[in-house]
Amino acid sequence: MSKIKVELIENFLVVWDSTDGSQLYKTAYYGKPLGIPKPKIPEFNVPLILDLMEGLYLVENKKIVIYENVDESKVSLKKLRQKAKQLYDEFEEKYAVYRDLRDSGLIVTPGIKFGCDFAVYKYGPGVEHAPYMVSVKKAGSDISATEIVKAGRLATTVRKRFIIAVPDLGANKVKYLIFKWFKA
Repeated sequence: MSKIKVELIENFLVVWDSTDGSQLYKTAYYGKPLGIPKPKIPEFNVPLILDLMEGLYLVENKKIVIYENVDESKVSLKKLRQKAKQLYDEFEEKYAVYRDLRDSGLIVTPGIKFGCDFAVYKYGPGVEHAPYMVSVKKAGSDISATEIVKAGRLATTVRKRFIIAVPDLGANKVKYLIFKWFKA
């Protein structure tokens, strides 16, 4: 399969060819079809919008090639990573967790609406509700009991498991702390 062409526009990546975009979406729920918040079917006739984290992962896995400008100059992995670092706080830690979850076969989407870094699915959005909400923390960083309780209460309210992911960038590993809440 040839690499899919993707255009870098500001902080977004656009797959203009709707057939290619549909293929990326139905393969593993990459991106969001423009103007379709919750697609009912995986084929659509609109561009697919990828975020920089998804794009970096897809470039590393040789699924897409990214270009910019009228002259269609290729965007290097280094430039894409630099742009992502400017956009995301603690990008390297978040990307390590994103990559680990994706490499495990899970579907990963932004978790901003749940107050966390990622919403994680086993089967995909539209097929199920995300069973997990993941917050990324640096090793050695502080987290208060109040923060854990707040996240736990929110997770319980939206019927998700709250997970704290702690990446070890040097060892290229991620540790996961999964919280289970129950009524006393």
